[in-house]
Amino acid sequence: MAVAVFGGGCFWCTEAVFKRLRGVNQVLPGYCGGHIDNPSYTQVKEKTTGHIEVIKIDFNPEEISYATLLEVFFNTHDPTTLDRQGYDEGPQYASVIFYQDEEQAQLAHQAIAEQQVNFVAPIVTKILPAATFWTAEEYHHDFFDRNPEQGYCSLVISQKVAKFMQKYADKLK
Repeated sequence: MAVAVFGGGCFWCTEAVFKRLRGVNQVLPGYCGGHIDNPSYTQVKEKTTGHIEVIKIDFNPEEISYATLLEVFFNTHDPTTLDRQGYDEGPQYASVIFYQDEEQAQLAHQAIAEQQVNFVAPIVTKILPAATFWTAEEYHHDFFDRNPEQGYCSLVISQKVAKFMQKYADKLK
């Protein structure tokens, strides 16, 4: 197994997308990049911890490549908005890739160069070295699947997941 850590806005959205991919063993929501140990959701929302909402993806590189994960990442959020995804605004919603080794760093830079042609505005995704991943509170895990009728889930995440599933039907579990 290999690990990828991405932040693409609200981790409820990114978790709901990536957990559906064949070759992905587990997706955990959490926090990364800040200066507070074991932060809480409440602390991160205060925008003073330096942490970003991220997902940690455990994947089998023999079934799905890191390059494919990057493609899905760039096609399921807006990497051109600084510290914002839709109505979610603040540094905790930054578009970020925490690379785990030099190969992932190179692939991330390459993906940005390749994906830029798909966007009018410049991609602002941060590419940062691996940092401590802090798992989010249990109630955030599988949030979309456990709460499909919740307002944000039914209005925002369900549309994102539907578009993803249509575009990547050949890569679904």
